[in-house]
Amino acid sequence: MNRILIVASLFSILFPSCQAQNKSLTVGDPVPVFSLRDQQDSLFNSADYVGKEILVIYFYPKDESSVCTKEACSFRDGYADFLKAGARVIGINSGSVESHKNFARNHQLPFTLLSDPDNKVLKMFGVKGKFVFTGRETFVIDKTGRIVFTYNSFTNGPAHKEEALGFINKMQVK
Repeated sequence: MNRILIVASLFSILFPSCQAQNKSLTVGDPVPVFSLRDQQDSLFNSADYVGKEILVIYFYPKDESSVCTKEACSFRDGYADFLKAGARVIGINSGSVESHKNFARNHQLPFTLLSDPDNKVLKMFGVKGKFVFTGRETFVIDKTGRIVFTYNSFTNGPAHKEEALGFINKMQVK
């Protein structure tokens, strides 16, 4: 046990930038500026959307896995409600552009899927993994570019849509 603590301490001293980049973003934090390729191989720049729309950015581990497919289909089934609320849905994981293209086609996903092959954006948001998988977390960003809501549930993918949409609807009533 002591060896683990010593190694962890040495790692944090030798590589302090790794700690800062893995800080989980929370409510009130500004959304990071990033650019990634979507399922059509077009460049998506987050700065093009901040200030114009509410953004719902959800990170998920893998295209075509059981929970991830249920989560994506839940966002698909609620897509009209997100549009009505003025929100753009964006899914992100390390899958390739081609994998995202097939995933979107196989499940008629009408929203943007972004390829983050090195998990750089996932790390910018500080999304934590579980076991050997990358994490599953949803962020709602308001028109000022600030995170106003986060939801994290690794095993209940469909709840991400329910929680995000519920928050957006409450936000608009205020």
